Amino acid sequence: MKLKLRYKLWLENNGEKAFGNGPLDILHRIETTGSLRQAAEGINMSYSQAWNLMRDLERRLGFNLLKRKVGGERGGGSEITEEARELIMKFKLFREKADQNLNSLYKKIFQEKE
Repeated sequence: MKLKLRYKLWLENNGEKAFGNGPLDILHRIETTGSLRQAAEGINMSYSQAWNLMRDLERRLGFNLLKRKVGGERGGGSEITEEARELIMKFKLFREKADQNLNSLYKKIFQEKE
């Protein structure tokens, strides 16, 4: 038998999911494309679903994730805020450290020979 460690990490606020791998992915895509619409299309999500998700996450986190630019000559767009960049950096660091520690603990408990 070959067991593997699997887990998911996310942050909650008052029992509501506030940030995890899905929002992290969308924010990366927004940063790359400059567009919430294109980011949503990249993961087969409707624009309205992505917009509602961002709005709900911002409410749960207590700060804006996006700066929205409306219309204009070259169309609108979105960019991530400095608070979002900091959250991304901290979450990625947390995920990396959690991965190291959980894998070490897993090996210690499940793979060490007695």
